[in-house]
Amino acid sequence: MAVTTRLAWLHEKTLQNHFGGKRLSLLYKGSVHGFCSGDLLDRCYNQGPTLTVIYGEHRIIGAYAKKSYQERKAASIILFALQETKISEWELGLCTPERLFCHDNVKYNSTTNFQIELRNRKVIMGSKTTEDLGLVQNCTISIQDCEVFRCEDLLDERKIKGVTELRKSLLSALRTYEPYGSLVPQIRILLLGPVGAGKSSFFNSVRSVFQGHVTHQALVGTNRTGKYRTYFIRDGKDGQYLPFILCDSLGLGEKEGGLCRDDIFYILNGNIRDRYQFNPMESIKLSHHDYIDSPSLKDRIHCVAFVFDVNSIEHFSSQMIEKIRRLRRELINAGVVHVALLTHVDSMDLITKGDLIEIDRCVPLRSKLEEVQRKLGFALSDISVVSNYSSEWELDPVKDVLILSALRRMLWAADDFLEDLPLEKQVDVFGGVEA
Repeated sequence: MAVTTRLAWLHEKTLQNHFGGKRLSLLYKGSVHGFCSGDLLDRCYNQGPTLTVIYGEHRIIGAYAKKSYQERKAASIILFALQETKISEWELGLCTPERLFCHDNVKYNSTTNFQIELRNRKVIMGSKTTEDLGLVQNCTISIQDCEVFRCEDLLDERKIKGVTELRKSLLSALRTYEPYGSLVPQIRILLLGPVGAGKSSFFNSVRSVFQGHVTHQALVGTNRTGKYRTYFIRDGKDGQYLPFILCDSLGLGEKEGGLCRDDIFYILNGNIRDRYQFNPMESIKLSHHDYIDSPSLKDRIHCVAFVFDVNSIEHFSSQMIEKIRRLRRELINAGVVHVALLTHVDSMDLITKGDLIEIDRCVPLRSKLEEVQRKLGFALSDISVVSNYSSEWELDPVKDVLILSALRRMLWAADDFLEDLPLEKQVDVFGGVEA
Protein backbone atom coordinates (compact mmCIF):
# COMPACT_ATOMS: atom_id res chain seq x y z
CA MET A 1 0.00 0.00 0.00
CA ALA A 2 1.38 3.42 -1.00
CA VAL A 3 2.40 5.74 1.82
CA THR A 4 0.70 9.12 1.47
CA THR A 5 1.36 12.46 3.08
CA ARG A 6 -0.81 14.05 5.72
CA LEU A 7 -0.26 17.48 4.16
CA ALA A 8 -3.34 19.15 2.74
CA TRP A 9 -2.94 20.24 -0.89
CA LEU A 10 -2.90 23.94 0.07
CA HIS A 11 -0.17 23.39 2.66
CA GLU A 12 1.90 21.30 0.26
CA LYS A 13 1.71 23.97 -2.47
CA THR A 14 2.60 26.70 0.03
CA LEU A 15 5.70 24.79 1.13
CA GLN A 16 6.65 23.95 -2.46
CA ASN A 17 6.54 27.56 -3.55
CA HIS A 18 8.20 28.94 -0.43
CA PHE A 19 11.22 26.67 -0.74
CA GLY A 20 11.95 27.29 -4.40
CA GLY A 21 9.19 25.58 -6.38
CA LYS A 22 10.14 22.02 -5.47
CA ARG A 23 8.28 18.75 -5.86
CA LEU A 24 7.98 16.89 -2.55
CA SER A 25 8.62 13.12 -2.57
CA LEU A 26 7.85 11.35 0.69
CA LEU A 27 10.83 9.46 2.16
CA TYR A 28 9.76 8.83 5.73
CA LYS A 29 6.55 8.88 7.75
CA GLY A 30 6.74 8.29 11.49
CA SER A 31 3.32 6.64 11.84
CA VAL A 32 4.30 4.10 9.15
CA HIS A 33 8.07 3.61 9.49
CA GLY A 34 8.31 4.08 13.25
CA PHE A 35 9.28 7.01 15.47
CA CYS A 36 12.96 6.19 15.55
CA SER A 37 15.69 8.64 14.54
CA GLY A 38 17.83 5.80 13.21
CA ASP A 39 15.10 4.68 10.80
CA LEU A 40 14.54 8.25 9.70
CA LEU A 41 18.21 8.92 9.00
CA ASP A 42 18.67 5.60 7.18
CA ARG A 43 15.95 6.68 4.77
CA CYS A 44 17.05 10.30 4.47
CA TYR A 45 20.86 10.26 4.28
CA ASN A 46 22.27 11.38 0.88
CA GLN A 47 18.87 12.27 -0.59
CA GLY A 48 19.61 15.87 -1.55
CA PRO A 49 17.67 18.80 -0.01
CA THR A 50 14.97 17.59 2.37
CA LEU A 51 11.96 19.03 4.14
CA THR A 52 10.96 17.69 7.56
CA VAL A 53 7.34 18.37 8.56
CA ILE A 54 6.20 17.99 12.17
CA TYR A 55 2.47 17.79 12.87
CA GLY A 56 1.57 19.10 16.30
CA GLU A 57 -1.90 19.20 17.77
CA HIS A 58 -2.62 22.74 16.54
CA ARG A 59 0.34 23.65 14.34
CA ILE A 60 2.76 22.51 11.65
CA ILE A 61 6.45 23.21 12.04
CA GLY A 62 9.54 21.76 10.44
CA ALA A 63 13.08 22.03 9.13
CA TYR A 64 14.47 22.52 5.63
CA ALA A 65 17.97 21.20 4.86
CA LYS A 66 19.51 22.92 1.83
CA LYS A 67 21.84 20.00 1.16
CA SER A 68 21.88 16.25 1.79
CA TYR A 69 22.00 14.92 5.31
CA GLN A 70 25.31 13.12 5.69
CA GLU A 71 26.47 11.12 8.68
CA ARG A 72 28.18 13.32 11.30
CA LYS A 73 28.36 16.27 8.88
CA ALA A 74 26.68 19.60 9.59
CA ALA A 75 24.12 20.96 7.15
CA SER A 76 22.52 24.41 6.93
CA ILE A 77 19.02 24.20 8.47
CA ILE A 78 16.08 26.59 8.18
CA LEU A 79 13.23 26.16 10.68
CA PHE A 80 9.69 27.11 9.72
CA ALA A 81 6.17 27.33 11.08
CA LEU A 82 3.18 27.01 8.73
CA GLN A 83 -0.17 28.60 9.47
CA GLU A 84 -2.73 28.37 6.61
CA THR A 85 -0.74 29.84 3.68
CA LYS A 86 1.66 31.92 5.78
CA ILE A 87 5.17 30.69 6.61
CA SER A 88 7.49 32.18 9.20
CA GLU A 89 11.07 30.96 9.27
CA TRP A 90 14.20 31.17 11.39
CA GLU A 91 17.71 30.14 10.36
CA LEU A 92 19.07 27.56 12.73
CA GLY A 93 22.44 27.49 10.97
CA LEU A 94 24.78 24.52 10.74
CA CYS A 95 23.65 21.40 12.55
CA THR A 96 24.39 17.68 12.17
CA PRO A 97 21.39 15.44 11.47
CA GLU A 98 22.26 13.40 14.58
CA ARG A 99 21.89 16.48 16.77
CA LEU A 100 18.78 17.73 14.97
CA PHE A 101 16.98 14.39 15.42
CA CYS A 102 18.49 13.52 18.83
CA HIS A 103 20.18 10.37 17.47
CA ASP A 104 22.44 8.22 19.66
CA ASN A 105 21.06 10.00 22.73
CA VAL A 106 22.50 13.39 21.76
CA LYS A 107 21.15 15.66 24.47
CA TYR A 108 19.34 18.93 23.91
CA ASN A 109 21.75 21.85 23.82
CA SER A 110 20.34 25.25 24.70
CA THR A 111 22.69 26.86 22.17
CA THR A 112 21.13 24.75 19.41
CA ASN A 113 17.64 26.03 20.34
CA PHE A 114 15.84 23.22 18.51
CA GLN A 115 15.71 19.44 18.64
CA ILE A 116 13.35 16.73 17.37
CA GLU A 117 13.03 13.82 19.81
CA LEU A 118 11.19 11.18 17.82
CA ARG A 119 11.41 8.45 20.47
CA ASN A 120 9.73 10.74 23.01
CA ARG A 121 7.39 12.21 20.36
CA LYS A 122 8.24 15.83 21.15
CA VAL A 123 10.05 18.88 19.78
CA ILE A 124 12.06 21.05 22.16
CA MET A 125 12.98 24.61 21.26
CA GLY A 126 14.28 27.68 23.01
CA SER A 127 12.05 30.65 23.77
CA LYS A 128 13.89 32.81 21.22
CA THR A 129 13.24 30.26 18.47
CA THR A 130 9.60 29.99 19.52
CA GLU A 131 9.22 33.75 19.37
CA ASP A 132 10.94 34.11 15.99
CA LEU A 133 8.66 31.46 14.48
CA GLY A 134 5.62 33.36 15.74
CA LEU A 135 4.48 30.58 18.07
CA VAL A 136 2.93 30.88 21.50
CA GLN A 137 5.36 30.60 24.37
CA ASN A 138 5.39 26.85 24.66
CA CYS A 139 8.91 25.45 24.23
CA THR A 140 7.77 21.83 23.81
CA ILE A 141 5.51 20.52 21.05
CA SER A 142 3.97 17.06 21.09
CA ILE A 143 4.50 15.17 17.79
CA GLN A 144 1.41 13.59 16.26
CA ASP A 145 3.29 12.61 13.13
CA CYS A 146 6.53 13.38 11.33
CA GLU A 147 7.27 13.28 7.59
CA VAL A 148 10.44 13.88 5.62
CA PHE A 149 10.36 14.76 1.91
CA ARG A 150 13.04 14.85 -0.73
CA CYS A 151 12.89 18.20 -2.55
CA GLU A 152 13.18 17.72 -6.32
CA ASP A 153 12.92 20.08 -9.26
CA LEU A 154 9.33 20.28 -10.50
CA LEU A 155 10.54 19.90 -14.06
CA ASP A 156 13.26 17.29 -14.02
CA GLU A 157 15.03 16.08 -17.14
CA ARG A 158 12.54 13.24 -17.70
CA LYS A 159 9.50 15.56 -17.56
CA ILE A 160 11.12 18.19 -19.76
CA LYS A 161 11.88 15.50 -22.35
CA GLY A 162 8.27 14.28 -22.20
CA VAL A 163 6.90 17.81 -22.69
CA THR A 164 9.28 18.45 -25.59
CA GLU A 165 8.24 15.23 -27.32
CA LEU A 166 4.53 16.00 -26.81
CA ARG A 167 5.03 19.50 -28.25
CA LYS A 168 6.71 18.00 -31.32
CA SER A 169 3.90 15.48 -31.75
CA LEU A 170 1.17 18.13 -31.46
CA LEU A 171 2.90 20.43 -33.95
CA SER A 172 3.15 17.59 -36.45
CA ALA A 173 -0.50 16.60 -36.00
CA LEU A 174 -1.77 20.16 -36.43
CA ARG A 175 0.43 20.89 -39.45
CA THR A 176 -0.86 17.81 -41.26
CA TYR A 177 -4.47 18.13 -40.07
CA GLU A 178 -7.18 17.92 -42.74
CA PRO A 179 -10.79 18.98 -42.03
CA TYR A 180 -13.35 16.18 -41.98
CA GLY A 181 -14.22 14.90 -45.43
CA SER A 182 -12.16 17.72 -47.00
CA LEU A 183 -15.42 19.69 -46.98
CA VAL A 184 -13.50 22.94 -46.43
CA PRO A 185 -9.85 23.89 -46.99
CA GLN A 186 -9.52 25.50 -43.57
CA ILE A 187 -11.42 25.40 -40.28
CA ARG A 188 -12.76 28.73 -39.04
CA ILE A 189 -12.76 29.16 -35.26
CA LEU A 190 -14.56 32.13 -33.71
CA LEU A 191 -13.09 33.41 -30.44
CA LEU A 192 -15.94 34.81 -28.36
CA GLY A 193 -15.87 36.17 -24.82
CA PRO A 194 -15.87 39.22 -22.52
CA VAL A 195 -13.57 42.15 -23.13
CA GLY A 196 -10.01 41.43 -21.94
CA ALA A 197 -10.52 37.67 -21.65
CA GLY A 198 -7.49 36.89 -23.84
CA LYS A 199 -8.95 36.29 -27.30
CA SER A 200 -6.34 38.30 -29.22
CA SER A 201 -3.60 37.01 -26.94
CA PHE A 202 -4.59 33.44 -27.80
CA PHE A 203 -4.26 34.18 -31.51
CA ASN A 204 -0.86 35.80 -30.90
CA SER A 205 0.18 32.76 -28.86
CA VAL A 206 -0.87 30.26 -31.54
CA ARG A 207 0.96 32.27 -34.17
CA SER A 208 4.04 32.46 -31.94
CA VAL A 209 4.21 28.69 -31.52
CA PHE A 210 4.07 28.05 -35.27
CA GLN A 211 6.43 30.92 -36.11
CA GLY A 212 9.01 29.69 -33.61
CA HIS A 213 9.27 33.01 -31.77
CA VAL A 214 7.00 35.30 -29.74
CA THR A 215 4.88 37.60 -31.95
CA HIS A 216 2.19 40.20 -31.29
CA GLN A 217 0.33 40.72 -34.56
CA ALA A 218 -3.07 41.36 -32.97
CA LEU A 219 -3.57 44.32 -30.65
CA VAL A 220 -4.26 43.06 -27.15
CA GLY A 221 -6.68 44.38 -24.55
CA THR A 222 -9.98 45.59 -25.97
CA ASN A 223 -10.02 44.93 -29.74
CA ARG A 224 -9.05 48.58 -30.08
CA THR A 225 -9.92 48.76 -33.79
CA GLY A 226 -13.45 47.44 -33.19
CA LYS A 227 -13.11 45.34 -36.34
CA TYR A 228 -13.91 41.77 -37.21
CA ARG A 229 -10.64 40.01 -38.01
CA THR A 230 -9.98 36.67 -39.67
CA TYR A 231 -6.39 35.62 -39.06
CA PHE A 232 -4.70 33.25 -41.48
CA ILE A 233 -1.52 31.83 -39.95
CA ARG A 234 1.59 30.89 -41.89
CA ASP A 235 3.77 28.06 -40.67
CA GLY A 236 7.26 29.32 -39.89
CA LYS A 237 8.64 25.98 -41.03
CA ASP A 238 7.63 26.07 -44.70
CA GLY A 239 5.71 29.33 -45.12
CA GLN A 240 2.46 27.54 -45.98
CA TYR A 241 -0.88 28.59 -44.52
CA LEU A 242 -2.06 26.32 -41.72
CA PRO A 243 -5.42 24.48 -41.99
CA PHE A 244 -7.28 26.78 -39.60
CA ILE A 245 -8.30 30.42 -39.32
CA LEU A 246 -8.83 32.22 -36.01
CA CYS A 247 -11.57 34.87 -36.02
CA ASP A 248 -11.64 37.72 -33.50
CA SER A 249 -14.37 40.24 -32.78
CA LEU A 250 -15.61 42.74 -30.22
CA GLY A 251 -15.92 41.40 -26.70
CA LEU A 252 -19.21 40.49 -25.09
CA GLY A 253 -20.43 43.30 -22.86
CA GLU A 254 -22.88 43.60 -20.01
CA LYS A 255 -26.52 44.04 -21.01
CA GLU A 256 -26.51 45.89 -24.38
CA GLY A 257 -22.77 46.68 -24.58
CA GLY A 258 -20.21 45.02 -26.82
CA LEU A 259 -20.88 42.74 -29.77
CA CYS A 260 -24.49 42.78 -31.04
CA ARG A 261 -26.30 39.47 -30.84
CA ASP A 262 -27.39 39.61 -34.50
CA ASP A 263 -23.79 40.27 -35.60
CA ILE A 264 -22.71 37.09 -33.82
CA PHE A 265 -25.03 35.02 -36.00
CA TYR A 266 -24.06 36.88 -39.15
CA ILE A 267 -20.45 35.98 -38.31
CA LEU A 268 -21.38 32.35 -37.68
CA ASN A 269 -23.19 32.17 -41.00
CA GLY A 270 -20.23 33.70 -42.87
CA ASN A 271 -22.02 36.93 -43.82
CA ILE A 272 -19.33 39.35 -42.53
CA ARG A 273 -16.05 40.09 -44.28
CA ASP A 274 -12.67 40.51 -42.65
CA ARG A 275 -12.06 44.03 -41.24
CA TYR A 276 -15.74 44.95 -40.97
CA GLN A 277 -16.07 47.86 -38.50
CA PHE A 278 -18.57 46.90 -35.80
CA ASN A 279 -21.19 49.29 -34.50
CA PRO A 280 -22.01 48.31 -30.89
CA MET A 281 -25.39 50.06 -31.23
CA GLU A 282 -26.70 48.14 -34.25
CA SER A 283 -25.90 45.10 -36.38
CA ILE A 284 -24.58 45.14 -39.94
CA LYS A 285 -26.95 46.32 -42.68
CA LEU A 286 -27.69 43.85 -45.46
CA SER A 287 -26.74 46.59 -47.92
CA HIS A 288 -23.29 47.12 -46.35
CA HIS A 289 -20.34 46.46 -48.68
CA ASP A 290 -18.87 44.08 -46.04
CA TYR A 291 -22.01 41.93 -46.01
CA ILE A 292 -21.73 38.63 -47.92
CA ASP A 293 -25.06 37.63 -49.43
CA SER A 294 -24.41 33.98 -50.21
CA PRO A 295 -21.60 32.60 -48.04
CA SER A 296 -20.31 29.10 -48.73
CA LEU A 297 -19.48 26.48 -46.14
CA LYS A 298 -15.82 27.55 -46.09
CA ASP A 299 -16.89 31.10 -45.06
CA ARG A 300 -18.87 29.94 -42.04
CA ILE A 301 -17.70 29.39 -38.51
CA HIS A 302 -17.08 25.70 -37.81
CA CYS A 303 -16.36 25.97 -34.07
CA VAL A 304 -16.92 28.65 -31.44
CA ALA A 305 -14.43 28.96 -28.58
CA PHE A 306 -15.71 30.94 -25.60
CA VAL A 307 -12.67 32.57 -23.99
CA PHE A 308 -12.70 33.44 -20.28
CA ASP A 309 -10.09 34.82 -17.90
CA VAL A 310 -9.87 32.10 -15.25
CA ASN A 311 -9.62 34.75 -12.52
CA SER A 312 -12.82 36.54 -13.57
CA ILE A 313 -15.26 33.60 -13.55
CA GLU A 314 -16.21 34.10 -9.91
CA HIS A 315 -16.91 37.79 -10.57
CA PHE A 316 -19.26 37.33 -13.54
CA SER A 317 -22.48 39.27 -13.07
CA SER A 318 -25.83 37.55 -13.38
CA GLN A 319 -26.34 39.45 -16.67
CA MET A 320 -23.11 38.10 -18.16
CA ILE A 321 -23.87 34.54 -17.02
CA GLU A 322 -27.35 34.72 -18.54
CA LYS A 323 -25.97 36.20 -21.79
CA ILE A 324 -23.47 33.35 -22.17
CA ARG A 325 -26.04 30.69 -21.27
CA ARG A 326 -28.53 32.14 -23.77
CA LEU A 327 -25.88 32.20 -26.49
CA ARG A 328 -25.00 28.58 -25.76
CA ARG A 329 -28.66 27.55 -26.02
CA GLU A 330 -28.96 29.29 -29.38
CA LEU A 331 -25.76 27.66 -30.65
CA ILE A 332 -26.99 24.24 -29.55
CA ASN A 333 -30.32 24.78 -31.29
CA ALA A 334 -28.45 25.79 -34.45
CA GLY A 335 -26.16 22.76 -34.25
CA VAL A 336 -22.97 24.80 -33.83
CA VAL A 337 -20.31 23.13 -31.69
CA HIS A 338 -18.56 25.20 -29.06
CA VAL A 339 -15.90 24.79 -26.40
CA ALA A 340 -14.49 26.90 -23.56
CA LEU A 341 -10.96 28.22 -23.12
CA LEU A 342 -9.68 29.47 -19.76
CA THR A 343 -6.75 31.89 -19.97
CA HIS A 344 -4.27 33.31 -17.44
CA VAL A 345 -4.05 30.04 -15.51
CA ASP A 346 -0.41 30.76 -14.65
CA SER A 347 -1.51 33.82 -12.64
CA MET A 348 -3.59 31.79 -10.18
CA ASP A 349 -2.36 31.67 -6.59
CA LEU A 350 0.11 28.85 -5.82
CA ILE A 351 0.09 27.53 -9.41
CA THR A 352 3.51 26.42 -10.64
CA LYS A 353 4.74 25.35 -14.06
CA GLY A 354 4.73 21.77 -12.83
CA ASP A 355 0.96 22.05 -12.22
CA LEU A 356 0.43 23.03 -15.85
CA ILE A 357 1.83 19.65 -16.91
CA GLU A 358 -0.57 17.74 -14.66
CA ILE A 359 -3.79 19.77 -14.96
CA ASP A 360 -6.00 16.91 -13.77
CA ARG A 361 -4.16 16.73 -10.44
CA CYS A 362 -4.20 20.49 -9.77
CA VAL A 363 -6.90 21.18 -7.17
CA PRO A 364 -7.46 24.95 -7.84
CA LEU A 365 -7.65 24.41 -11.59
CA ARG A 366 -10.04 21.51 -11.21
CA SER A 367 -12.17 23.75 -8.97
CA LYS A 368 -12.24 26.44 -11.69
CA LEU A 369 -13.27 23.92 -14.34
CA GLU A 370 -16.10 22.75 -12.12
CA GLU A 371 -17.17 26.37 -11.52
CA VAL A 372 -17.37 26.97 -15.29
CA GLN A 373 -19.40 23.77 -15.65
CA ARG A 374 -21.74 24.78 -12.83
CA LYS A 375 -22.26 28.43 -13.82
CA LEU A 376 -22.14 28.28 -17.62
CA GLY A 377 -23.06 24.68 -18.42
CA PHE A 378 -19.96 23.54 -20.34
CA ALA A 379 -19.01 19.89 -20.08
CA LEU A 380 -15.67 19.38 -18.35
CA SER A 381 -14.35 17.60 -21.45
CA ASP A 382 -15.06 20.76 -23.50
CA ILE A 383 -12.93 23.08 -21.34
CA SER A 384 -9.25 23.76 -22.08
CA VAL A 385 -6.78 25.91 -20.16
CA VAL A 386 -3.91 27.97 -21.54
CA SER A 387 -1.22 30.37 -20.47
CA ASN A 388 -0.91 32.91 -23.28
CA TYR A 389 2.29 34.70 -24.21
CA SER A 390 2.22 38.31 -23.03
CA SER A 391 5.56 39.72 -21.83
CA GLU A 392 7.82 36.73 -22.56
CA TRP A 393 10.76 36.94 -24.96
CA GLU A 394 11.21 33.22 -25.53
CA LEU A 395 8.87 30.31 -26.18
CA ASP A 396 8.15 27.88 -23.36
CA PRO A 397 7.43 24.21 -24.21
CA VAL A 398 4.94 23.88 -21.33
CA LYS A 399 2.91 26.86 -22.57
CA ASP A 400 3.18 25.58 -26.13
CA VAL A 401 1.70 22.20 -25.17
CA LEU A 402 -1.32 23.86 -23.50
CA ILE A 403 -1.89 26.15 -26.50
CA LEU A 404 -1.56 23.36 -29.05
CA SER A 405 -3.74 20.98 -27.01
CA ALA A 406 -6.51 23.61 -26.82
CA LEU A 407 -6.28 24.22 -30.57
CA ARG A 408 -6.45 20.48 -31.26
CA ARG A 409 -9.62 20.21 -29.17
CA MET A 410 -11.20 23.03 -31.22
CA LEU A 411 -10.37 21.24 -34.47
CA TRP A 412 -11.85 18.00 -33.16
CA ALA A 413 -15.03 19.92 -32.31
CA ALA A 414 -15.08 21.44 -35.81
CA ASP A 415 -14.80 17.96 -37.32
CA ASP A 416 -17.86 16.95 -35.29
CA PHE A 417 -19.73 19.91 -36.80
CA LEU A 418 -18.72 19.01 -40.37
CA GLU A 419 -19.48 15.33 -39.90
CA ASP A 420 -22.96 16.19 -38.68
CA LEU A 421 -23.77 18.16 -41.84
CA PRO A 422 -25.79 16.30 -44.52
CA LEU A 423 -23.28 15.63 -47.29
CA GLU A 424 -25.81 15.49 -50.14
CA LYS A 425 -26.98 19.05 -49.47
CA GLN A 426 -24.97 21.28 -47.19
CA VAL A 427 -27.77 23.10 -45.45
CA ASP A 428 -27.25 26.63 -44.19
CA VAL A 429 -27.51 25.96 -40.46
CA PHE A 430 -28.87 29.45 -39.80
CA GLY A 431 -31.59 29.44 -42.40
CA GLY A 432 -31.74 28.96 -46.15
CA VAL A 433 -29.94 26.51 -48.43
CA GLU A 434 -26.48 27.04 -49.81
CA ALA A 435 -26.44 28.10 -53.41
